[in-house]
Amino acid sequence: MTIKSILFKIFPLLINFLVITCDSNDEEPSNQIEVSTETPYLIGEDLTLIWNDEFDYEGSPDTVKWHHQTIAPNNGSWWNGELQHYTDRIENSYVNNGTLKIKAKKEQYEVDNSSKSYTSARLNSKFSFRYGRIDVRAKLPKGAGTWPAIWTLGANINEIGNYFGDQFGNVGWPACGEIDIMEQNGWNKNNIIGHLHWEDNSGQYKNQGGTKSIENSHDEFHIYSLVWDSSKISILLDDETFFTMSNTSNNPYDNDHYLLLNIAVGGNLGGDVPTNFSEEIMEIDYVRIYQ
Repeated sequence: MTIKSILFKIFPLLINFLVITCDSNDEEPSNQIEVSTETPYLIGEDLTLIWNDEFDYEGSPDTVKWHHQTIAPNNGSWWNGELQHYTDRIENSYVNNGTLKIKAKKEQYEVDNSSKSYTSARLNSKFSFRYGRIDVRAKLPKGAGTWPAIWTLGANINEIGNYFGDQFGNVGWPACGEIDIMEQNGWNKNNIIGHLHWEDNSGQYKNQGGTKSIENSHDEFHIYSLVWDSSKISILLDDETFFTMSNTSNNPYDNDHYLLLNIAVGGNLGGDVPTNFSEEIMEIDYVRIYQ
């Protein structure tokens, strides 16, 4: 049994309470709302681990648990002006020394006559869930121009190349719903973003979110969490809630979602990529989903 496995087994017994705080600044996304003072789910007797990856193996990500989404849905490109191709190569995603590494690289790479100057990886969980708590312990890339993300999409999305196809339905974005547990832009590595995108019952695009300051996100592991039930959605950093939104009948957050892990390069939140960019890594210690 590894040290990480032992700590994982005893960790729930050590948690007694959470301290809930809110941090905001002038760069918050639109429609920021005040954080609830109610304590979200604790890891403990009330929750059961239903899916996880501890990355205690070597080589490619576990294909029983992860799907590489590599087909660019926007005429050979990804959305938001991103500059990379996503691949399923071990050069862009691999497991060693107990962690998953997602690596964005500068290299010329062509797929179906579409050539890009960067590669990376976009992993989709082959597991869908509705409600519960997600914890992802990760280090983020340091370099400018990188756009790391830990997020979910509704499993009913009709995006090409996703794992579930039309198993859960067939709707577009944002009707499927999106929950950004953690995004970080390419020019400010001292903040993270939590954000929700959806379509209300009248067909109007809606979004709400917040930001949280963070220190040493590339040198130290932090825990990025989502707590989601039928009444509200909360986003946490290291067990501190920094954004909460009510989950109402006018929101789409009552259907199955799946988890995504990726680094984009450039684009709306990546920004300008330095000319000396070579490679950057997001390192993930574990992914755990509780209900």
